[in-house]
Formats: sequence, structure tokens, C-alpha cells
Amino acid sequence: MSGLECSRAGCRNAAKARVVWRNPRIHAEDREKIWLACAEHVDFLRDYLAARDFPVTVRDGMPS
Repeated sequence: MSGLECSRAGCRNAAKARVVWRNPRIHAEDREKIWLACAEHVDFLRDYLAARDFPVTVRDGMPS
């Protein structure tokens, strides 16, 4: 693990997944934003973005 932490506010757990999203109102279709998520917060972060109608996917694992 490269020491990457979860993007959830106040969380310092190691990231295990990438939550990939974009805001279609301001981002082109080829633009991706990435939040890192620990196992505990991956659903929270995905649901937070999905509730705002942002396209969102979860990719397990971290880039090498």
C-alpha cells in the first residue's frame, strides 16, 4: 500500500477503492474525478455522488 487515505472527511483509513465520478454540468464526458475510499466509506461516497445525479462507478484496488 502506498499510504493513500480515504477521501471521507476525518477518515484516515487506507484506501481500498476508487470512486470515479464527474459533474456533467461542468465536466466533459472524458473528464474523471477520483475520490479514494476505504472499505467502510465506499458506499457512502458512491451514494453521496449518485444522489446528486453524477455518473459514478467504483473501481476496486489502487493504481500501482
